[in-house]
Amino acid sequence: MSHGGKLLIDQLAAHGVSHVFEVPGESFLAALDGLYDEPQIRTVVCRHEGGAAMMAEATGKLTGRPGIAFVTRGPGVVNAIAGIYVAQQDATPMILFVGLPTTPLEERAPFQEIDIDALFSGMAKWTAIIRQVDRIPEYVGRAFRVAVSGRPGPVVIGLPENVLAARTSAPVLSPAVLTGAAPSPRDMSDLAQRLSASERPLLIVGGPGWSPLVQRAVEDFAGAFDVPMAASFRCQDYVDNRHPSYVGHLGFVTDRKLKAGLKAADLVIALGAEVTDIATDSYALLGGPEQTFVQAHPDPSAILGYRDATLSIAASSGAFAEALADFAPNLRGAAERPWRRYRRDLRAAYEASLIPRETPGAVRLADVVRTVSELLPENGVVTNGAGNYSQWVHRYFEFKGYHTGLAPTSGSMGYGLPAAIAAKLARPDAPVVCFAGDGCFAMTSNELGTAVQYGLPIVILVASNGMYGTIRMHQERHFPGRPNGTSLVNPDFAALAKAHGAKGVTVTRGADFERVFREALAADGPFLIDLALDPEAITPLETLSGIRNKAGTK
Repeated sequence: MSHGGKLLIDQLAAHGVSHVFEVPGESFLAALDGLYDEPQIRTVVCRHEGGAAMMAEATGKLTGRPGIAFVTRGPGVVNAIAGIYVAQQDATPMILFVGLPTTPLEERAPFQEIDIDALFSGMAKWTAIIRQVDRIPEYVGRAFRVAVSGRPGPVVIGLPENVLAARTSAPVLSPAVLTGAAPSPRDMSDLAQRLSASERPLLIVGGPGWSPLVQRAVEDFAGAFDVPMAASFRCQDYVDNRHPSYVGHLGFVTDRKLKAGLKAADLVIALGAEVTDIATDSYALLGGPEQTFVQAHPDPSAILGYRDATLSIAASSGAFAEALADFAPNLRGAAERPWRRYRRDLRAAYEASLIPRETPGAVRLADVVRTVSELLPENGVVTNGAGNYSQWVHRYFEFKGYHTGLAPTSGSMGYGLPAAIAAKLARPDAPVVCFAGDGCFAMTSNELGTAVQYGLPIVILVASNGMYGTIRMHQERHFPGRPNGTSLVNPDFAALAKAHGAKGVTVTRGADFERVFREALAADGPFLIDLALDPEAITPLETLSGIRNKAGTK
């Protein structure tokens, strides 16, 4: 017989959990005590519940299995909402366990009581409270099934103090085996006929349920039939960007020729991808009278994004990729396929977009990203949060494999550093590089302490321009010369890293970056590089004064 906390931890171990991210709270002391007896699970103590939840979400992205976070009640669980929101938007499996007051005090206003069901309504796939210790395995098993099935997402489970401390002899249950929906022969036959009749097909990749096997199957299909493939917003790592069929990224900095290519496509196949307003100029590039939209997704009813599909195939990405192996549309010979030139033109435009544009400043972010892209090995992982700086990452970095990129489609600032920590824990042999703006980094910079505490050799590149660049850009477009509330007074980020016990260097000349970056990759702990950027370089294609002057002439 053991206590509920020990049973909970044993059940997590049975599901293959290797890490839990937590900010301690007295409400789940029994569960934490159970962790001491479970050598298979590593406890990662974080500095803030938002950081812990983002680390769990990033783990779910990387592994396809639920990332696990423990937070305490009241302000603790409220702080964790940021990570839950990222998981909900990105269809990422994760489970947030929340310590709660003892059940005899429920609804009697005990210290830090909070209604987690109301709090996460609309965000979590399932919210529940375990009120009987013997039912812990049942609830945990269901939490894992809900988190990964259909359109994956976050689950929130409440853990009252007395339930965790109660004695129990309930057994640990074996995890359920889940299989995703598969496309029917009729689905694939219909798709084959549509592709045979097409003149300009475009495949868009993204969404849940991918793996290296899916990547290879999709790349083989695209190569065999010469079909161009684009990545949906922040899903560039789903296929090798060097593949001759890869034609670019649908996001904030989409090449104009790819935009024109999407609008001109007569058959758009979204393989798992949730094609949103960001990817389509608020849907202006989709839905034309001569365009057919096909959506393959594990749960078409739950898609966040464009839903007006002519053909909706309920299938997991893995099952759909398997079906592609036997896919046999009645196509003409390779030289006669009408979309051959369409694919070549889009690929040529993508390759041209990789050439850095001239931008102001002694340190050019385009050159930094290209250097990182060239020096990072194929298993290297790149993370970023949100801000205009990420446009350079999306435009100039060439991703080579799934899952080597972690970024929030929700545009959540502060994500890059927690994601980098999670990535290094999940893949200790892979180099990990975090890109962050100065405003973005400041939101979770306290997790530098977590990286140092666990000796994680990650590289953090801070794009410092002294402002919230995205908002400043919009201010100059709409109210030229009247910025308000976007200037930042920053610390010395290199000194801040050193204060945490990490290494830190400020780079003020572009010529110095490669040397410093090589040193950072070889370091045995966290290494921060502060990039002194010119505020004029507001996007890869525009300057701040250029936007202001253009707006002023309207």
